[in-house]
Amino acid sequence: MKYAEAKPGRVFVIRLEDGDILHETIEAFARAHSIAAAALIVLGGADEGSRLVVGPESARGYPVHPMEHVLTNVHEVAGVGTVFPGADGAPVLHMHIAGGRNDGTVTGCVRLGVKVWHVMEVILWELTDTSARRLPDEATGFALLQP
Repeated sequence: MKYAEAKPGRVFVIRLEDGDILHETIEAFARAHSIAAAALIVLGGADEGSRLVVGPESARGYPVHPMEHVLTNVHEVAGVGTVFPGADGAPVLHMHIAGGRNDGTVTGCVRLGVKVWHVMEVILWELTDTSARRLPDEATGFALLQP
């Protein structure tokens, strides 16, 4: 286990609008408000055509080959995530959502592009005084959180 301490900063209440791309909009918001690190929750609607990473093809195979799931209709979603700077210093959102429609549910990472259906609500808690970053990891090919 690795860890770093952080302090609470500002809290933002955000409403994303129809057609916004979740990760792009949050990362742009973080840049515009000089937010380097944050924790987030989200709830609302994801539009059809939204794309999720739903796991690797093989549990322990390298290199990792992510699987993609495309929503074929609107889904109700709830999710949690974090923002930390990448190697270039730009804020990077890592968020997983669970989306449901009727009696089916899919869970995955939003990095491929989740499009807002009408509205998504976000609560963003800024984290200050932390040096944590997402840095490239050669073994996995991921940008891993380095506290």
